Amino acid sequence: MNNNIMADVQQIKSSGTNKDIALNKTSYSKSRWISVYWEGIKQAFDEMLHHKLRTALTLLGMIFGVGAVIAMLSVGEGAEREALKMIESMGVNNLVVNARTTQGDALKSVREHSIGLSLRDIDSARDTLPFVDNWSAEKNIKVFSLFSLQGRSDAQVTGVTPSYFELSALPLEEGRTISAFDESHYQQVAVLGPEAARSLFPQGGAVNSLVKVNHQWFTVVGILSEKEGTKSSIQGVKLGGERNKVFIPLATALKKMNFTLLEDELDSFKLAMKEGIDPTLGAKSLRHLINRRHGGEKDFEIVVPADLLAQHQKTQQIFNIVMACVAGISLLVGGIGIMNIMLATILERTGEIGLLRALGAKRKDIARQFLIESIAISATGGIIGIGVGLLLALIISSAAGWPVAWSPFSIVIALGVCMTIGVGFGLYPAKKAARLDPIVALQRD
Repeated sequence: MNNNIMADVQQIKSSGTNKDIALNKTSYSKSRWISVYWEGIKQAFDEMLHHKLRTALTLLGMIFGVGAVIAMLSVGEGAEREALKMIESMGVNNLVVNARTTQGDALKSVREHSIGLSLRDIDSARDTLPFVDNWSAEKNIKVFSLFSLQGRSDAQVTGVTPSYFELSALPLEEGRTISAFDESHYQQVAVLGPEAARSLFPQGGAVNSLVKVNHQWFTVVGILSEKEGTKSSIQGVKLGGERNKVFIPLATALKKMNFTLLEDELDSFKLAMKEGIDPTLGAKSLRHLINRRHGGEKDFEIVVPADLLAQHQKTQQIFNIVMACVAGISLLVGGIGIMNIMLATILERTGEIGLLRALGAKRKDIARQFLIESIAISATGGIIGIGVGLLLALIISSAAGWPVAWSPFSIVIALGVCMTIGVGFGLYPAKKAARLDPIVALQRD
């Protein structure tokens, strides 16, 4: 019994010893490969520093190629985020109906068949179209005097319904927005955009203060937050420009402000659709309804924010394709430069290659070394190109006023393409170096 136990213990010890030997061999093998590649990388950079001018000229193609990719993706990402912010302010699930401006005899002719955009159009849409979930309306007021006790402003004054702020995704900085009570009781209250608040109250304290619009005094009840975004239009459609606006209740505006006899009751209204409804089909139904109400007069237009976003994305896609082609050409030129410098290096180091082969180096060792050098050149160009691309994007943003945004994805893509080019264009020179006959290589030197 004891003999059997001792045999089992000995077997376990022997098995553990064999495992330790296997682990040591694996560890040694990994360490050896790390050492080989590290030495190869050091040799690659030594070779690059030995031929500084030639290396610098070769790097230019990669630097500008990667820089173009980074700049292009940064501008594209910035434009995409800007578009999403602008569409968000209009509401992706909203339909926006705007009155078309007509004057003179043409307006009189239109009014024979249509009273223009009005609250009755909204009532009809709510009663007829089952997909309408919410709504808001607005009316611009002709301003000839807008001031407070602290200052004056050239802001646009607009009458809006209480739901306007929600459907337009307008955040509030201070106070409150217009309420249903304000609307139903014709209250003379106002909400200021941030720029209008600075103009009218440069010393602050706007909330609960008074502003005078034409001949009427209004109490300020709220101030909107500063929204990010630089553009005032998208795909040719003007946005609200809420930063420099003064908002008052729509009912108050229609009752107490002066308007011309034939102008539209509303300048614009929004309909929020229920989830799952196709905005394009909803717009088609709404257009048919308003056409019938307006006697076929084309005195209105319907804007579908979802369609604007799709059009913007198509435009951006074309821009990205063009920029990608330009960047691709630059990277191709850089790859050809890498191949040229590696072929030239082979001619210069033919004797070295022959000596290494004579001392026992295998073909895969020679190929690996030249491939490492090719990748080192492309990686160096890629890293420098990232910095150039970020700088170029900032210059474009400053000069053209375009928004830019960076993402790790764009940097990974640029570096990935760069490394792929390094491998692709370095593979042929590496194979050519590995196939050299050592005897012929030694004689040639």
